Amino acid sequence: MSLIDDNVIPGNDGRIFGTNAVNEKDLLAIKTAIQELNGIKDVVLNHAIFPREFTVYTINLIAITDIQKKVRQAGFHAIPKEEIDV
Repeated sequence: MSLIDDNVIPGNDGRIFGTNAVNEKDLLAIKTAIQELNGIKDVVLNHAIFPREFTVYTINLIAITDIQKKVRQAGFHAIPKEEIDV
């Protein structure tokens, strides 16, 4: 893997994750858990699609595994979406 594949890079693009959480309460629990990590700028929830997604924006380099651990502690899964080269 590489630096880009294994981490959320600071900037305006963020990283999109899919999750098995469905309702608003569960998504807010995920958002709260992720925001406990040092260096998280924002977590944006996407309620419009299924499976639900959220985007993580950072101010520091954050390992994807750290985000996944926090989401797992909230009782859910977080799967990073693959970047698509256009």
